[in-house]
Amino acid sequence: MIKKLSEIEREHGLFDRRHELDSVMPVVSEIITAVKRRGDDALREYTLKFDSVRLDEIEVSEEEKESARASVDSDLKLYIEQALNRIRDFHQRQKKAAWVERFAEGVYIGELYRPLEVVGAYVPSAYFSTALMCVTPAKVAGVPHIIVCSPPCKNGNLEPLTLYAAELAGATRIFKVGGAQAIAALAFGTESIPKVEKIVGPGNLYVTAAKMLVREYVEIDFPAGPSEVLIIADASANPDFIAADMLAQTEHGINSRAVLITDSRRIAEAVEREIGSEGEAQNWIILASSIEECIEFANMYAPEHLSIMVSNPLEVLKRIKNAGSVFIGDYTPVAAGDYATGANHVLPTAGYASIFSGLDVAHFMHRITVQHMDKSALARLREVVVGLSRAEGMERHAHSIEVRWSKREHF
Repeated sequence: MIKKLSEIEREHGLFDRRHELDSVMPVVSEIITAVKRRGDDALREYTLKFDSVRLDEIEVSEEEKESARASVDSDLKLYIEQALNRIRDFHQRQKKAAWVERFAEGVYIGELYRPLEVVGAYVPSAYFSTALMCVTPAKVAGVPHIIVCSPPCKNGNLEPLTLYAAELAGATRIFKVGGAQAIAALAFGTESIPKVEKIVGPGNLYVTAAKMLVREYVEIDFPAGPSEVLIIADASANPDFIAADMLAQTEHGINSRAVLITDSRRIAEAVEREIGSEGEAQNWIILASSIEECIEFANMYAPEHLSIMVSNPLEVLKRIKNAGSVFIGDYTPVAAGDYATGANHVLPTAGYASIFSGLDVAHFMHRITVQHMDKSALARLREVVVGLSRAEGMERHAHSIEVRWSKREHF
């Protein structure tokens, strides 16, 4: 299982993560087309085909919500509420206030922040924590209509914890539809599910591929799934902790991936023994010659989750350029961030952490710049704007400035 860094740098199985998405694009495209054309009928057809559930009602009823509330254990309710409070507090700190400043005499410039009107959140089956992570920042942003889609259980209802969490976080409508068909429904709208302005949330290969295919018609957050972790470790690390974190990550599904890169052969061999043959195709152990090589690899790999287990983690952190979320030290496992630290666990995967940031309040808002000048301020810019306008051949732009000094009177 242990490989030297030079052996795997261009190996197909580790770095070509986006190839897996490409492989499912044809079938996902067919699903999207069918939902776009046939609406709810296609949703029922695919739910029966993929989830073995015959749906009567696509939207969750008030009776089902009441049943879910009653079925959730009181201790679990308390845990969910505690996690929700932490998530809400963290995202409240991200919210930006409108501002206007005097930039020069007679010149005032600022920004307004306005929430989107309607967003869709995809929540994988039984991932109630993702309901909290997707709905809460939208609620903090002030989005009035938050639509949640999640696959139904075999009994035709949503998993009670997922339903409870989504409602508690502030979802306004909740639907029992999953997979690529749910993404298509949110993108185009059906008889039951409204069209949204933006789709957020993680999913399997099919969900992620669907999000990428509908980007022409609706905004999305970023490709999010399957899940992954990269761990940088040196000789000071605890191999039991590393192995546990790697196995925890692969628990998300067969396409999830866990990678350890270390400059310590002792650590590599200890982790290999601890993991054994379990999830061998999902777990990678890479031996580098130095921590510097580990850092270079991490920035190139751009992982969703990056754990740093070294003797001087802050020095490593300073050099990290690409990661969805960073976890520092022996006692900051990814699982804590998945549920209850407060930071969002919806993060870019497959190397997209090099260009995208994790889900936050800004994903649910748009920014409007505001400008105001008095006549004397415009006079000071008059020559510059007129000169630049004419240099670009925009004579009417120049005239829109000059007309304000016309002798002609207007009534």
